[in-house]
Amino acid sequence: MELEKSLVLAQAVYLRDKTREHLMTIYLNARNEMIWKKQSTFIGTLNANIVHPQEIFEEALKHHAASVILVHNHPSGDPEPSEADLEITKRILEAGKILGIDVSDHVMITKNKIFSFKDKKLI
Repeated sequence: MELEKSLVLAQAVYLRDKTREHLMTIYLNARNEMIWKKQSTFIGTLNANIVHPQEIFEEALKHHAASVILVHNHPSGDPEPSEADLEITKRILEAGKILGIDVSDHVMITKNKIFSFKDKKLI
């Protein structure tokens, strides 16, 4: 789990200073090794990001990913997930189950803090 968190932070550090919400997806193989990352899968506004599970899993299927990690920034500085974050995570988890692709974590990142759904046992 610590290795996974290090991977996320190394790949997503560029998100910390963004003024709009950006969501990136990290694609992993069956050994939890990164096989591909897509920077800024979605770009939203100051406090909203419109995410479509179809686009996340289209890339996962194309790259034969066993699992994905979602990471997005919160420009507000509050790493806690919003209701919208909770709802879209639920939708993405359901889509992943149907496709057989695990959602390993959804991480919110700010300049100084992170929130991990996995660490909080929400995934």
